[in-house]
Amino acid sequence: MNINFVKYHKLNYLFFGILVIATIVCLVVFGLNLGIDFLGGTLWEITFSAQGGSASGGEFPPSIATIQKALNSFNLGEIIIQPTDNNGVILRFKDINEDTHQAMLAKLNEISNVEEKSFESVGPTIGKELKDKTVALIVISLIVLLVYIAVSFRKLKWPIASWQYGIVSIITLAIDVMATLLVLILLGKFYNVQLNIAIVAALLTIIGYTINDKVIVFDRVRENILKERSDGFAETVDKSLNQILGRSLSTGACTLIILFVLFFLGGETLKYFSLTLIVGIIIGTYTSLFVASSLLVSWGLRGRK
Repeated sequence: MNINFVKYHKLNYLFFGILVIATIVCLVVFGLNLGIDFLGGTLWEITFSAQGGSASGGEFPPSIATIQKALNSFNLGEIIIQPTDNNGVILRFKDINEDTHQAMLAKLNEISNVEEKSFESVGPTIGKELKDKTVALIVISLIVLLVYIAVSFRKLKWPIASWQYGIVSIITLAIDVMATLLVLILLGKFYNVQLNIAIVAALLTIIGYTINDKVIVFDRVRENILKERSDGFAETVDKSLNQILGRSLSTGACTLIILFVLFFLGGETLKYFSLTLIVGIIIGTYTSLFVASSLLVSWGLRGRK
């Protein structure tokens, strides 16, 4: 059974238009809940010298999960915990006052004897230079994508020019990132999920993944246009999408299986990295099949008026 991908294009435009507006509004009203990678915070190195207390459940040294659980009551937001070789850990979290510092030390002493090695304030891991380079990388990637599609699709003149395929790719890529960003903003507002290096890496990965997805879709459209023009453009696009539907869904499903395993079993460090990818890949697959195709057809029909 063939699916008519462009039949409900107005509903797709309405839905994703609302999504983009909601993202902009939430970004202005709530803002991004930036983590310590962006804002800086406290670097604390401790070692556990002996087993003690019942909260550790007999573990020595205490596990990352046990340490995390002990510190949850202090509302520190994101806590990065890195084990060291000498039965200790290095913790990174937001700036705190001395009273909170001493209370945390007392709490950890309940699960094991703690020896403090250092406690200092540090600057952000992601500085202005890295932010600027990330933005520049995204802009360069989009320009390269536009040039690549324009050159690869240069033989296409009907019903739209090759560069227009590139513009559609960029528009749908922006939708993918903004829809994913909306989820992160809401998680930051209501569940205190903070934007960190791992989530930024996930957003960049989404761009790479969905670029590939959209190029595959457009490539099949190009092949069918060059073979025959007996069908109208909308029919050609629909036929092309039905031909690659199985491949697109199976690729996305296999990727999502791995990401769901990471989400449920990968621990706190990978939880929101994998969740960001899950949301981005689901949205990216949908926009590649339904939104990008609808934009192509709408542009093609407008060009014939």
